[in-house]
Amino acid sequence: MVVSFVVTADQLSKWWVVQNLGPEILMRRIPVIGDWFNIIYTHNTGMAFSMLQNNPELLTATSILITIGAIYFYWTRLPNTRPLAQIVIGLIVGGGLGNLIDRIRLGYVVDFIQVGWFPVFNLADSAISCGAALLMLLFLREEQMSRKDEQQAVSA
Repeated sequence: MVVSFVVTADQLSKWWVVQNLGPEILMRRIPVIGDWFNIIYTHNTGMAFSMLQNNPELLTATSILITIGAIYFYWTRLPNTRPLAQIVIGLIVGGGLGNLIDRIRLGYVVDFIQVGWFPVFNLADSAISCGAALLMLLFLREEQMSRKDEQQAVSA
């Protein structure tokens, strides 16, 4: 469910940006909050924060491996019956698939959210970042619960 929502929202937002601000990149922008937050159409041939530019085959393969890895990790390591774990992996996989669709279809990723000095990004990037942050919090919480259980077992 989360995967479908993320992929749909990502692809629809990218389509809207291309239709309304394209076809040329960086030519038009929609100011949302002054000069600090803009909607601006650009391409990213790299990965997050424009690293590894102009390596589409490497990045496509990497995207596929990360998506497969996230699914494998979900099935083997996470308490996958918990809603938070399902949401976390849904965000990561949905974001990965959203950008993978662009890479396969276009050879680049459509980016359009510009906030301050931060590199331009998209909804898929946001889903991956939020999912990764939540995953770290989930691990910390699981570790704390495990330690608490161990301490209770030793005390008993």
